[in-house]
Amino acid sequence: MKSLPLVLVPGLMCNQKVWEPLQAYFDKGQICQMVDHQSANSLAQMAQQVLDTSPPLFVMAGHSMGGRVALEVMRTAPERVAGIALLDTGYQAKAEGPSGELEVNKRLALLEIAQSKGVRAMAAEWVKGMVHPARLADSDFIEIIIKMFETKNSDIFARQLLALIFRKDATEVLKSIRIPTLILCGEQDAWSPPSQHEEMLHFVPHATLSVIANAGHMSTMEKPKEVAAAMNNWLSQCSSFSASNEG
Repeated sequence: MKSLPLVLVPGLMCNQKVWEPLQAYFDKGQICQMVDHQSANSLAQMAQQVLDTSPPLFVMAGHSMGGRVALEVMRTAPERVAGIALLDTGYQAKAEGPSGELEVNKRLALLEIAQSKGVRAMAAEWVKGMVHPARLADSDFIEIIIKMFETKNSDIFARQLLALIFRKDATEVLKSIRIPTLILCGEQDAWSPPSQHEEMLHFVPHATLSVIANAGHMSTMEKPKEVAAAMNNWLSQCSSFSASNEG
């Protein structure tokens, strides 16, 4: 059964490095295409970039902010997508009131570090809450993540933060999904916890929920074999779904 091209959408300040650890575990013959958000400053603009650079029909996986971009793709052109995987992500708009202000303040505090001390200093602080606590002692692993962030500058960080702060609610998009869907997160994801993914499952009841043990927010890099196994099952569902629709 022929597999569809898989478009991989990275999150905030991330690039292809967040997806590369999975490559060795994907089924043979799976075509993958990485997306770069470049200088986009809205999720809608990022979604349009995905559509402009992707095949007419594809399956799509988004990690963190990339999951929100994937939902924007579904809002814009659902007919182009034959399967969606949402990893370590969320769906709600910024909250009103004090909790929303707290989110903005936390994001702007990181931006201030990036602008005043450099992206590396910001990344060294940020990464503390992004992986399973046990991985913080693995200096080689942490360095890979920090260097990935360092490929972006503080101006790109500001633009991507702007996109997140002014994000739209995607509840209705989730409710509209009729294609094979994987919802996945690390069990110790402090940024996008399992409870948030269980909420998404409520809106997409046909989806598969996979919670990866001993992984934090960077699940694709922390536990690539386990994440790839869940994605391979989903990709198989996508191929069957696409074949049945063709018939």
